[in-house]
Amino acid sequence: MNYICVFCGSSFGIRPAYRHAAQAMGTALVERGIGLVYGGGQVGLMGLVADTVMATGGEVIGVIPKFLAEKEIAHSGLTQLHLVDSMHERKALMADLADGFIALPGGYGTLEEFCEVLTWTQLGLHQKPHGLLNVEGYYDHLIRLFDHALSEEFVRPQHRSIVLTAATPEQLLDQFAAYRPQNVAKWVEDIKP
Repeated sequence: MNYICVFCGSSFGIRPAYRHAAQAMGTALVERGIGLVYGGGQVGLMGLVADTVMATGGEVIGVIPKFLAEKEIAHSGLTQLHLVDSMHERKALMADLADGFIALPGGYGTLEEFCEVLTWTQLGLHQKPHGLLNVEGYYDHLIRLFDHALSEEFVRPQHRSIVLTAATPEQLLDQFAAYRPQNVAKWVEDIKP
């Protein structure tokens, strides 16, 4: 695994644990020789992850739409910074560059980005691992929602299993290292009359 895309908040959130987790994720990536792909901003948790990777000698590739470069304050100290025209281009390029995806705590954007690449796996567009860094139970409700979707048969067991979860970056990266993609020939049931 060469690069992992990290989705996370453009703010820090209320708990100090979120900041600590962002720094721990950056450090863990560098210790394993994995580069960071992320949204390209220097604010919030996203900026903190990038700063930590850069400060510890790692590689960081940022991808940011031109219209957000000023709002999220595009990070000028990265290994590479790609300016793109749209959010769609941003997500597509991050997905192309990354070998896996991790969501740290964040808001709507974090959830949307994570769920989109997760859907792409369900549709067979790629077979990369996905993980939730569940800092102090931040993602407990989302994990329960995924389990509920499984029990209600909107998500298949093999698709539910592609969402890895852990409380620490090290545990999550261990799961990524052990991840084996599942080939699912068909993601929808036959239409029944």
